[in-house]
Amino acid sequence: MRVPPFNPYIAVVIGVISVSTSAILVKLVGNAPAAIIAFYRLFFSVVLMAPLMLLKYRHEFKGIEKKDWILSIFAGIFLAFHFILWFESLNYTSVASSVVLVTLQPIFAFIGTYLFFKERFTPGAIISMVIALLGSVIISWGDFQISGMALFGDILAFIGAIAITAYFLAGQNARKRLSLMTYTFVVYGVSSITLLLYNLLLTNSFTGYSVDYWIIFLALAIFPTFLGHSLFNWAIKWLSTSTISMAIVFEPIGASILAYFILDEKITWSQWLGGTIVIFGLFLFIMSTTRKANVTLHKKNN
Repeated sequence: MRVPPFNPYIAVVIGVISVSTSAILVKLVGNAPAAIIAFYRLFFSVVLMAPLMLLKYRHEFKGIEKKDWILSIFAGIFLAFHFILWFESLNYTSVASSVVLVTLQPIFAFIGTYLFFKERFTPGAIISMVIALLGSVIISWGDFQISGMALFGDILAFIGAIAITAYFLAGQNARKRLSLMTYTFVVYGVSSITLLLYNLLLTNSFTGYSVDYWIIFLALAIFPTFLGHSLFNWAIKWLSTSTISMAIVFEPIGASILAYFILDEKITWSQWLGGTIVIFGLFLFIMSTTRKANVTLHKKNN
């Protein structure tokens, strides 16, 4: 394998910091509807990707099969509703609670593979899932003590985690057959159209926002999207999937720190305790599932 152009571990660190800004940026434009924020994040992402798609990847559209179009469309719809739910949750609950609950996605993904692909659970995976879900219950219980609206925000974030899982499950087969750039462009495009229709249905205004808001809309496309997820996708060529997964688990920590300094959000004892338990459970879960994958691969090779 050739030497990477720059250290992939540095890319992962930049990626974690970048995705940690997502919830903060959404909070800073809290007066805009969640669906509008989601629309402009994905719409600007599509606009930024369009020149490269036209110059280098446009020929790939001819080779996309019907089943991959269908899977990509479903993935795009699920991604749109993930952002609606998650961004809306930030109107009711704290950054710490919302981001921790959304980060439960790996567990829902594994449950999804069990239901649809008959993937078996290891005892370690089951124990770690119970630990992580226990942490989410502690967060939600603590937030309910603060207000019912905070608990409502937690529920939205929880459902948002399920929606992003559906996005991954719907698109994983299409992603294997399409280049990263083409697949991402199609999914983001479908998400943008979905959000456009959703906002039109709710009669949300697409204009009338201050310059600061437009800058933040664009920043959402640049930082958490391109400097975040795109760097993770690039780094996975040089690093293991488990390394990337472990790194993403640090997003709630980064987001909570940024929220403390930028938004002056204090972290309650239940968020500290529950968040720590969730992250610990996710670490155990990733290590358990990675070990199982390595054992399975070893048996196949032998």
